[in-house]
Amino acid sequence: MEHRIVLKKIEYVTHNVLHLIAEKPKGYGFSPGQATEVSIDKEGFRAKKRPFTFTSLPGDEDLEFTIKVYPSHDGVTKELHQLKVGDHLLIGDAWGAIQYKGPGVFIAGGAGVTPFIAILKDLHRKGKLGGHRLFFANQKEKDIICRNKLRTWLGDEVVHILSKEDNGNFPHGHINRAFLEEHHLDNSGYVYLCGPPPMMDALPIELYALGVPKDHLITEDPE
Repeated sequence: MEHRIVLKKIEYVTHNVLHLIAEKPKGYGFSPGQATEVSIDKEGFRAKKRPFTFTSLPGDEDLEFTIKVYPSHDGVTKELHQLKVGDHLLIGDAWGAIQYKGPGVFIAGGAGVTPFIAILKDLHRKGKLGGHRLFFANQKEKDIICRNKLRTWLGDEVVHILSKEDNGNFPHGHINRAFLEEHHLDNSGYVYLCGPPPMMDALPIELYALGVPKDHLITEDPE
């Protein structure tokens, strides 16, 4: 089912990440970590649907999305960059396999952190953040989404790594088996994984080698 929603607020949370707040259709439901197909209600864009994750919670009055945009590329995210309050989006029903199953470790690359923002926000509101950890990979320090919020929620249990910047503030490189071993990955709980395709291709094998059971690895495409 398609819903037409109006934008109520637009702001940047990093140099290339938009935070959109829109009205929530009556009776609309989803779980923290889920996404929906979104398109812009403008000529030439209504059929161009893209998956975006909710960063609001089901009980919130409005819907929120945290979206990485590419203003230099022609396409949907460039058009998102030009949206104004009062413009409309089209959304479908909620979907997604990344749902919270129990305490563990979150591993995110770039905008792949967005389903975890919703899950962590939910755990924070419930007072159940203890026993969780986040490994968060980005290209540069300026790319880190919701850095202060994540720090407030998780404190030292947020571990950052940067692949294209070696500034002395954070480790430099990629999340791999050696990095997870160095930082004492706890494989006794669930591992939630979301990131760009190279990460999603490489990390499951390394996580299994580190002793994570296959049924404890939660991704958008579970095996």
